[in-house]
Amino acid sequence: MSGSQCCENPPAALSASCGGSGSLVELAGLKVYATGSPDSNFAILLISDVFGYEAPNLRKLADKVAAAGFYVVVPDFFYGDPYKPENTEKPLPVWIQSHGTDKGFEDAKPVIAALKNKGISAIGAAGFCWGAKVVVELSKSDYLQAAVLLHPSLVTVDDIKELKVPIAILGAEIDKISPPELLKQFEEVLSSKREINGYVKIFPGVAHGWTVRYKVDDEKAVKFAEEAHQNMLDWFIEYVKQRKGSL
Repeated sequence: MSGSQCCENPPAALSASCGGSGSLVELAGLKVYATGSPDSNFAILLISDVFGYEAPNLRKLADKVAAAGFYVVVPDFFYGDPYKPENTEKPLPVWIQSHGTDKGFEDAKPVIAALKNKGISAIGAAGFCWGAKVVVELSKSDYLQAAVLLHPSLVTVDDIKELKVPIAILGAEIDKISPPELLKQFEEVLSSKREINGYVKIFPGVAHGWTVRYKVDDEKAVKFAEEAHQNMLDWFIEYVKQRKGSL
């Protein structure tokens, strides 16, 4: 996750109560932004980038997914300590030592178990940057029914080879962390895995982080972000909602 792109365009304001039509609850010992009907049979887990679960654009996206009939949870995997560029005592290489994706993976498993205990029968997960690696680890087993990676960090070709669930990978043309040449290798692996469905889409002219760190007053940026959001939502409708009919 080296490089400045992980840290560019941070959310303008962060607050546990900022934005969104959902509410703050506790799930599996974590603070969670939850939105949508908890009576839904379908849940979506959104796993943030390094800026955490309070980001307004991420919560807005959670609400959008919830409006399609999903119960959506956005956990605070950083325990109140998201990455803050202004904190010079914790540059990203130092911050990440306390917030590795391996810990995120372990924390995500009880969240999924808690959702299943609520009676939810099908779960999808989307990961943004840091969160994409967590989603990949979850997708190597039977925790999920579908996955989406958006401008992933730390994901390798070997990770893609181990996937066991349908996956959509949405990447940026201008991305030093997961550049198009790496995404094309992901695509080659997916095309050879006939046992699961998956695709890679590279968005032209956008940079790493574009789906959640866009400027709301930038019409072009919003357009590309919304296109990716719709691709993600379509994937979950197909592979999470439709799954219930086959259970």
